[in-house]
Amino acid sequence: MNSLQLPTCARSAASNVKYAVLVVLCLVWLVPISVAQTSDTSEDLNPIIQTPPAVSDASIKSRISAIFDEIESLNRVTVEVNHGVVRLAGEVPSTSAVARAEDLALRVNGVVTVENEIDRSLSVEDSATPFFGDPSDTWGSVVRALPLYGIALGVFLTIALIGHLVASWRSFWRWILPNPFLVELVSGAFRIVLLLVALVVAMSILGATTVMGTILGGAGVIGLAIGISVRDTLENYISSIMLSVRQPFRANEHVLIDEYEGKVMRLTSRATVLMTMDGNHLRIPNSTVFKAVILNYTRNPERRFEFDLGVDAADDPVAAMQLGLDKLKSLRFVLDHPEPEAFIQTVGDSNIILHFMGWVDQAQTNFAKGRGLAIAATKDVLEEAGFTLPEPIYRLRFDSGVEDALKSGKPEIGTQQSADVRRPKPHVDTREATDVAADNTLDEKVAAERANNTEDDLLDEQSPVE
Repeated sequence: MNSLQLPTCARSAASNVKYAVLVVLCLVWLVPISVAQTSDTSEDLNPIIQTPPAVSDASIKSRISAIFDEIESLNRVTVEVNHGVVRLAGEVPSTSAVARAEDLALRVNGVVTVENEIDRSLSVEDSATPFFGDPSDTWGSVVRALPLYGIALGVFLTIALIGHLVASWRSFWRWILPNPFLVELVSGAFRIVLLLVALVVAMSILGATTVMGTILGGAGVIGLAIGISVRDTLENYISSIMLSVRQPFRANEHVLIDEYEGKVMRLTSRATVLMTMDGNHLRIPNSTVFKAVILNYTRNPERRFEFDLGVDAADDPVAAMQLGLDKLKSLRFVLDHPEPEAFIQTVGDSNIILHFMGWVDQAQTNFAKGRGLAIAATKDVLEEAGFTLPEPIYRLRFDSGVEDALKSGKPEIGTQQSADVRRPKPHVDTREATDVAADNTLDEKVAAERANNTEDDLLDEQSPVE
């Protein structure tokens, strides 16, 4: 039994030794980590402040002075240093040089602060040199750049010439744009665009794109200001474009534009010219025409006329209407289609108002004369049929003395009526008055004016009509 137990004990002791060695190794490995973490924590909590090595005042002064000597605008600045505080004095040609000197001094190692006592020089030489530079250097630069200037000028002239030639090619623009007003507008705009392109290319060759941007920006601001100041002119110009593209009337048409009536003579880039019904010229701004209500009498030659006639309240209004319609239908200048019409307009205390309507062809009939003859013919037929066309009735009251005096001086009614009956009617030749043929006088005047006109006319038979 004893001989068997000794090896077992030996094996148990060996195992314990192995476990002890492993524990020791783990402790040895963990101790440096904990020490490192402790040291890191201690460094974070108590940072070490390191002071850079001190720089002598002489070194600072020498460094700043050397820098200023290499800059032409700062070579007259004096430098004094005491305990890292730099004191600058002297004169420089501009205020920007003052700020530059202070900024350069602050960048030097060892400088604590800068006391800037530099003054701006007011001498003519110092003030003019930044703008004009050394004349000898300027002329030398110009001479060296002459070939480049020549190339830029040649490119500018070439592009501008191409733009001018293309813009002047009228047949090409008329083929693209049949409207003459748009031809002028687009060709002029093309010429201006090519000029701007030529200017941009030339400035790019010279390397002056920044200057070009400034110029274009200023031009845009000026253009905006001009556009606001001439807003009405621009509105009129845009209205001219719209009227020329979609024309609301043709030449020699009879129109009513708001309260202005006449025959259309021409449409210009600024105004619409009418010949009024009394033969005068009337120019209406295109902005007004574009926004106006336009009544065109020529587009549809058939036009309706209307008038009122009154009959006595005791008469038959329907019979009077029929008599009037029959008379209107019998007139040669009144159209059969559409047929004449009539209706009772109002019924008053002493009369009944009848409203008659009929149609005429304005191309064949003078509208005003036709309407007037229709009124006269309808009135005559009603009176011949015994209808009374009432006159205004006024009821008056007088004092007894005035009434007796009026009665005593009143003439006999029968005598007055017999005098009216005996009055002879004169014989008058009415052929000219009853001639309702269309009056072409204004048409002939407008045609003559258009034939002799030298002003551009935007009215085009080929353009669409609204």
